Amino acid sequence: MPHNKSFGHSYRFCPPLLVSQLSYKRQKLLKILTSGKPVVWTMHDMWPFTGICHYAGDCDKYATQCHNCPQLYKGSRKDIAYRTFQKKKKLFEGAQITFVACSRWLESLAKESDLIKGQTITNIPNAINTNLFKPRNKKQAREKCHLPQDKKLLLFGSVKITDKRKGIDYLVEACKILASQDPGLSKQLGVVVFGKQAEQYASLFPFPIYPMNYVSNEKELVDIYNAVDLYVTPSLQDNLPNTIVEAMACGIPCVGFNVGGIPQMIDHLHNGYVAEYQSAKDLANGIRWTLTEGEYDNLSEEACRKALSSYSESIISMRYIDIYNKITGSHA
Repeated sequence: MPHNKSFGHSYRFCPPLLVSQLSYKRQKLLKILTSGKPVVWTMHDMWPFTGICHYAGDCDKYATQCHNCPQLYKGSRKDIAYRTFQKKKKLFEGAQITFVACSRWLESLAKESDLIKGQTITNIPNAINTNLFKPRNKKQAREKCHLPQDKKLLLFGSVKITDKRKGIDYLVEACKILASQDPGLSKQLGVVVFGKQAEQYASLFPFPIYPMNYVSNEKELVDIYNAVDLYVTPSLQDNLPNTIVEAMACGIPCVGFNVGGIPQMIDHLHNGYVAEYQSAKDLANGIRWTLTEGEYDNLSEEACRKALSSYSESIISMRYIDIYNKITGSHA
């Protein structure tokens, strides 16, 4: 498969550290899996069923046997991805594990992997606190965040803005398309960016940018979501981004690519817009449609309704309780 460092982690310079981390994880796993107790493993990325990567990108070797890893500087037939895959396979043999993916997309990938073949694999999304993440007064939220009252604000967020997997380059390109094709709308737009190194992209956008840097306080996040008009997630590979659910719970429609767990969350033209994968042009169409052509109030209401009905803590906890009851019943 092609080498693609845009996804996951690059292990180019620190194999000793990586080996140490993997060895520690293996020891912890061994202790859990040999405890004699049924195990429920919630998967937030692909690591449980690959050799070493959290997101495999274009590579599908995990389906049979990881080797010649494209995320290694010099992958080989029996590289650390191969060796770790073999060690995981040995660990999982005879263990009774219920793997819970956070999205249908991740569940489908897990079922392709030879590493966890024969294990129970299902999906339950992450829960959010809908008592905290909920619609609030937009004017007041903008005052708290020191954001302008006269702009239509787009929001993009990532722990690390420069992570290519999060797709900010596509958002920049989409904004440039809007600026050239719809100058009337573009004069009203601004982009709020939260995450590390947000300032690096200020000069690339054709609209004013309002960097928030990294935000970890949930109450601040609630204010930011409520201060904007649209959340845009141009991620190139993602499981079930909490940011989408949090934004929707605050009544903010979302636009994202048709990839990973994103179309499971955004119902196209119902509470947002699902754009053609890696198409900056369609991403621009989605931004324009949501802000000008769609019934914005209805989109907002439906976004909030989807979050409450599918991702509230009470809903998700009952789904986990059902799994625990089935497992403990079969092991009684």
